[in-house]
Amino acid sequence: MSADLRSRVLDQFEEAGIGWVWATDSDGKLCYLSERAAASLDQEVGALLGHPIEDVFEVDEENPDQQGVRPLKFQVKGHKKIREQVVRFALGKSKQDVRQVWWSITGYPVQDASGNFEGYRGSAVDVTREYERKLADSRLAEFDSLTGLANRHTINKQLDGTLAAYKSSGRSCALLMLDLDKFKRVNDTLGHQAGDELLQQVAERLTNIVGKQGTVARLGGDEFQVMVPDQDDRGALGELAQKIIQILSQPYSLDEGKRAIIGTSVGVAIAPFDGDTRENLTRSADLALYAAKNGGRGQYRFYSSDLKDEEEVRQLMLDDLRIALEEGQLLLHYQPVVSVKTGNVVCLEALMRWEHPDRGFISPGQFIPVAEDSDLINNLGEWALRTACEAALNWPKSVRVAVNVSAVQFANPGFPNVVANVLAHSGIEPDRLELELTESIFVGDSDETERTFKNLKDLGVRLALDDFGTGYSSLSYLRAAPFDKIKVDKSFVDSCTQKDKNSAKIIAAIVGLSNALNMETTVEGVEAFDQLEVVKEKGAKLVQGFIYSKPLPVEEIDRRLASGEFKIEPDGPDVYRPDRRSVFRRVGAIHEDYYYNAVMRDLSRNGAGLEGIVGLEPGVQLVLDMGEGQLAVCTVMRVKGSEFGVEFETPLVSDGAGGLCTRHRVSRYTIAAAGLPAKPGTAGPTEGKRDESRPQFMEVSVGGLS
Repeated sequence: MSADLRSRVLDQFEEAGIGWVWATDSDGKLCYLSERAAASLDQEVGALLGHPIEDVFEVDEENPDQQGVRPLKFQVKGHKKIREQVVRFALGKSKQDVRQVWWSITGYPVQDASGNFEGYRGSAVDVTREYERKLADSRLAEFDSLTGLANRHTINKQLDGTLAAYKSSGRSCALLMLDLDKFKRVNDTLGHQAGDELLQQVAERLTNIVGKQGTVARLGGDEFQVMVPDQDDRGALGELAQKIIQILSQPYSLDEGKRAIIGTSVGVAIAPFDGDTRENLTRSADLALYAAKNGGRGQYRFYSSDLKDEEEVRQLMLDDLRIALEEGQLLLHYQPVVSVKTGNVVCLEALMRWEHPDRGFISPGQFIPVAEDSDLINNLGEWALRTACEAALNWPKSVRVAVNVSAVQFANPGFPNVVANVLAHSGIEPDRLELELTESIFVGDSDETERTFKNLKDLGVRLALDDFGTGYSSLSYLRAAPFDKIKVDKSFVDSCTQKDKNSAKIIAAIVGLSNALNMETTVEGVEAFDQLEVVKEKGAKLVQGFIYSKPLPVEEIDRRLASGEFKIEPDGPDVYRPDRRSVFRRVGAIHEDYYYNAVMRDLSRNGAGLEGIVGLEPGVQLVLDMGEGQLAVCTVMRVKGSEFGVEFETPLVSDGAGGLCTRHRVSRYTIAAAGLPAKPGTAGPTEGKRDESRPQFMEVSVGGLS
C-alpha cells in the first residue's frame, strides 16, 4: 500500500468517527494526535503535543472495574501494551470540573530495527456517554439513591474484606449500628417527603461526624451503619457514639417551615472480640442497639455476651406490661419538690414503678419506650393521671401533683378530653395538676400542638417544660408555649461544682430567664450539699433530688402530710461523687503465678473496693480479670483484713449502660495462650485443655469464694 493511500485510509477512518490515532516519542511525550480528537477535548492539538501522555490522561481509580489497575505512568514507563484502557482527560482539569471526558485507549510499544524503544502508536475512542451511564449504574448498585451513602451491599462487601484481611494479624474493627427514634412519627405527621429530607440531613450530619475515620452506610429505612477500622478503644468509640446521639438529636429545619426533632440509639460491637465474621459482628451490634433502645433510647451500648434477642424481650415485656396494668402491679411513687427557703414541700412528682413478680424492679426507662411503640402508652398515661389526682385529694391544697406526659400521649387529639375527664372524676382543682412535657412534643403539626396547648390551659392545669437545656433547647418554645415552669436537667447539676465546666453559669442563666418570663424554676437531681450551695447561689428557689428525698410510696407521703405540712431538711453527702457505685461482681485477681477469686463491692472510674484476698499490702500490683477480655492493671492502695482497695493504672470508661468497662480488651485466644482460667464468655480455642509449655496460674479461692 502506498504512503498516499495509507494516509487517505487513516483520514477516512478518523472522519468516519470510528476512532482517532495518537503517538508518543521515545520519552513518552505526545507527538501526534488527530485534530478531531483534540477538538473533542476542546483543545488545540498544539496545546497537547509535547506533554507526557500520563499528564494528559489518567486512569479513573473510582471505577470499580479498574481497581488494582496500574497507573498510566507505570504502564508507559514499563513499555507495557495498553489494551482498551479507560482514561480521563486530566491536563489542566480537576475531578470537580463539571464536564469530564473519558476515552478508551489502546497502544503498542514500537521498536526500531536495533530494538530501541521509539514510542507508542495507538488508537482512541470517546466513551464518555457510555462510561457515564456505567458509572451511574454502578453508583445505583453501590450507593443509596436518597442519601448518597454506601448501601447495604457496599458496606457488607467492605466489612467482609476488612475482617478477612485483619483476621490473621489480629487487627480490630468496630461496627456501630443505629436507627432513628421517633422517625416514624415524623413520616406520619409531616409526610414522606419531609421524612426523605430528614434522612438526607441525617446522612450529612453522620458523614461530618465520622469524617475520614470510617465508612457511613444507610441500610434502608431509618437504619444506618458505621464501620471504623483499626479501632478497639471503647473510650473513643463511646465518645463517637455519644457525639452521634447528641448531633442527630438536634432540631431539623425542613421545607415549608416545618421542624422536626428525632433521636437515635447506637449499638457498638468490635471485632474480633464480639465476632470475627460480618454475620457475627453485625448480630452483636444489632443486639447492642436493641439493648440501647430498651434502656430508654438516646443511649449507646457495647455488646456483651449476656444480651438477648431484643425483639423477643420487648414483646415479652409488652405482654407483661399489659398484665401489670390490668392486675394492679404498677404503682406511683412521689418525689418531693422543696422550697429551699422554707423546706416546705410544694409539689410531688408522680413516678411510675413496676415490680415484676419474676424479674423484680423494672426501670421506667425500660418499659416506657416499649409502651410508646404501642397503644399502651395512652392507657398507662391515663392510669397515672387518675391515680395521681386521686392521691392528691388527700393532701393539703398548697401541695401540687406533677405527672409526666409522653410525647406520643400529648400528640393524641383526645388527650385534653382525657385530662378534663380525670379532673371531673377526681374533683381536684385544675391548678393543682402540673403536666410535665419534654421538647419532643414540638415534633409534628404545629397547629395541632398549639390547639392542644390552648385546650389544656383552658382547663386551668399548669404546664412544665422538663429536661430544659439538654442538647437542643429553643427559646422559641418558651415564646410560643404557655409554660408555667422550667425544670433544669440533672446533667447540669452533676457538673455544677466543677470549675472547668459552665454548668453553674447555665443554671444561673436558666433561672434568670424563668424569672424574666414569670415562670417557676425547679432544679432537679441535687444530691449533695456542695451542689445545693451552688444552685442556691445561682438563684434556685425550688429543688428536687435525693438531698431532700427519694421518691416515696403514697402511704409514706400521706403519713407525712397528715399534720397538714410537709417540711424536709436536706440530708446527704458533703461532696458529690458521680462515679462511685456499689456493685456485687465476682472477678479474678492475678498476682504473680496465682489467680484469686474475689468479689468487687464498689467501682469507680479510677478504682475499686474488693474482698476475698488476705495477706496483701499497699503498693502490690494486681491484674483484675473483669470478664470478657477485660484485664485492668491496678495497685493496692488500702487493706483491711480480706478487704482491699485498688487504683487503676488506666481509668475505666462508660459502657453506655450506666456501668464502666476497660478501654481495651484482650482476645480470648491471648487469654487462653496465657493459661488463665476460662471465664464465662472468654473460653479460648483450647476448650480448657492445658499446654504445659505455657505459663500456668494456680487458681485460689479465699473465704469460700469461687
